[in-house]
Amino acid sequence: MSEWRTRREKIIQLLTESREPLTIDEIAAMVGEDDRRKIIEDLEHIAKTVRKEGKRLLMEPARCNKCGYVFKSARVRPPSRCPRCKSEWIQPPRFTIR
Repeated sequence: MSEWRTRREKIIQLLTESREPLTIDEIAAMVGEDDRRKIIEDLEHIAKTVRKEGKRLLMEPARCNKCGYVFKSARVRPPSRCPRCKSEWIQPPRFTIR
């Protein structure tokens, strides 16, 4: 691969090589992107891209730190509040590629 890579290629490499799953904020910091929405869009696209290569974008779901509620949604976008206790103290979803 050439010296320069697209942001999505960098994210794929990060998620493939990382030992631990990463949050959207960690990914954004590592690729130098300030806009979290772009990372969310990239992750949605990357899920389709890596499937063609026989891999999967795996997501550990978001969790409420107050009551322990585990969000069932498979959406990449992190939730803003817990539906059970209304807390905003949410552990964000984490991503990896396997």
